[in-house]
Amino acid sequence: MTETTTVTGGIPAQPGSREGAYQRLAGSEEARVDAGERTGEPSGAAAGPDGPDEQGTQGGHDGYPGVIAGAGPVTRPGERATLRLRDGADGNHGGHDAHDDRPGGHDDGEEPARYAPEWLQLREPADAAARAADLLDPLRDRLAALPDREGGLVVHDLGCGTGSMGRWLAPRLDGAQHWVLHDRDPYLLHFAAVASPRSAADGSRVSVETRRGDVARLTPDALTGASLVTASALLDVLTREEIEALAAACAGAGCPALLTLSVAGRVELGPADPLDAELTEAFNAHQRRGGLLGPDAVTVACEAFAERGMTVRLHPSPWRLGPEHAALTAQWLRGWVGAAVEQRPELRERAERYLDERLAACAAGELEAVVQHSDLLALPRPSGGAS
Repeated sequence: MTETTTVTGGIPAQPGSREGAYQRLAGSEEARVDAGERTGEPSGAAAGPDGPDEQGTQGGHDGYPGVIAGAGPVTRPGERATLRLRDGADGNHGGHDAHDDRPGGHDDGEEPARYAPEWLQLREPADAAARAADLLDPLRDRLAALPDREGGLVVHDLGCGTGSMGRWLAPRLDGAQHWVLHDRDPYLLHFAAVASPRSAADGSRVSVETRRGDVARLTPDALTGASLVTASALLDVLTREEIEALAAACAGAGCPALLTLSVAGRVELGPADPLDAELTEAFNAHQRRGGLLGPDAVTVACEAFAERGMTVRLHPSPWRLGPEHAALTAQWLRGWVGAAVEQRPELRERAERYLDERLAACAAGELEAVVQHSDLLALPRPSGGAS
């Protein structure tokens, strides 16, 4: 069942002893442990479905300790970090990620959250710098052509996490806006609501509504009245069927979609290392496991939106990580190498030496990384019954 909260000023407190937990997110060990308890994330990213790994590492990945829960691409076997965009056979259209149709998944409606707020906060500045601002002008033109409506634009943000997309985009758009934030984690939703912007680029009012759930019925009807659909780092953790469902829903509702920061499968590290290419290949294979599209997602999405009569614009949105991003780079490296080793265990010995050397260079300010992503803007035809 989907829970809805409308936020127009004050933020409703979360229940129980977790109330106010987000005020403690200061990067301390205490905060990281609290975040793991709060989100239900196992302390080890390689933990099984029943609990932490044997080492009990804080946010580790089976030999790669120190990874913040949810940092990077590491998943447990059988885990799907995705919104479920199609109806379930049991008719349950709210709830949580679609693990119930995979080995190792959960069907009790209360499976652990994947992303810790600390990871989402750590990556937010790099995300903001990477997003393709060149796509904003065509988006603004399309939104300006919409009929005026009371309350202004209605923006649905899928898998909103801590709300970074709203914080980036809302102040860059003119006019009143109402953001509908979708996520399955109530504490991420609380954080997103608390930290949401309250004014648009021209000073107009921005209001926020949170919906707990996984958008299991993302249909044109679900997007009735929507002016825009947004998401960050979503496409690469979807299947072909889910991307087609997303494209069909947006096209059917005449609703533009701005989908940012999809993994492109290319990484450039400086100085270069002979193992870079092998790890990249293994990581990309890991991202495609279980029918997920990984680095193929953007191509599939472009085709899906275009087949439904929408105009698609694509723009690179790379992370450019230098010495000033050392904390983010270190967390990303651990997750990236961990996923590669999970895919190809025979790489472990060489990968451990590689990771030690890379982390040392990172700490010394001697490592740079470019992690390629893509931003996609899909625009319906103006005469196609846009909402």
